[in-house]
Amino acid sequence: MVESIQDQLKDAARRLSEDCNRGVSRILKHPSVAYVTNPLDYAWDYHEQFIDKWSVFGAKTLLLGMNPGPYGMAQTGVPFGATAMARNVLHIEEREVKTPLGAHPKRPVEGLSMQRQEVSGTRFWSMLADHYGSTESIFSNIYVVNHCPLLLLGETGRNVTPVDLPQSVIEPVLKACDRHLKSVVDVMGIEAVVGVGNYAKKRAKSVLDGVRIDSMWHPSPASPLANRNGGADWRANAISKIP
Repeated sequence: MVESIQDQLKDAARRLSEDCNRGVSRILKHPSVAYVTNPLDYAWDYHEQFIDKWSVFGAKTLLLGMNPGPYGMAQTGVPFGATAMARNVLHIEEREVKTPLGAHPKRPVEGLSMQRQEVSGTRFWSMLADHYGSTESIFSNIYVVNHCPLLLLGETGRNVTPVDLPQSVIEPVLKACDRHLKSVVDVMGIEAVVGVGNYAKKRAKSVLDGVRIDSMWHPSPASPLANRNGGADWRANAISKIP
């Protein structure tokens, strides 16, 4: 029996999670990283909902993020998953989620009850909801994954991204992430990938053939481009890159 798209994507995500977990000990040896957690493990019930609800509307464009933030996917298991967006736009339902072992003591996991809203995720999903008009229409046009599922934090709680780490440290994890990206593209018949930021575009270009690859500006508040004109320029750039 042929597996459904949802089941194939969930199988691929579980493999990604297991492969990334095997790379955690190597990452923790690097002095810039003090804490590593994996939302695909402790927030799997949320991530599974995202796949089950939104992967079957026929999207052929994939938006590719980099890795979780502590107030987004780290809470909800959803790419760019600011909690209000996860509830109100993505219709993710509450499940029990607990702070995993190895988490930063200043970055507890509260799931959908987290009050602090990730700015990147709020900007990202608000733009998509406004542009397409309904959640069903969003996912008829685009699907979203993060390249790497691991939350990486320094001693102070500062977010560390994969690009901050030497290739010798992060490469085994990134190879697993590349395999997952190719699986998603194959399973969904993706025809175009838009990196949310240049890093994601570079990873896509390094491993994918036969799909159009572009990038949009990243919505992070740390980016001057994202903040320009109160975010209006970022929205215009993002909308120009999506179907």
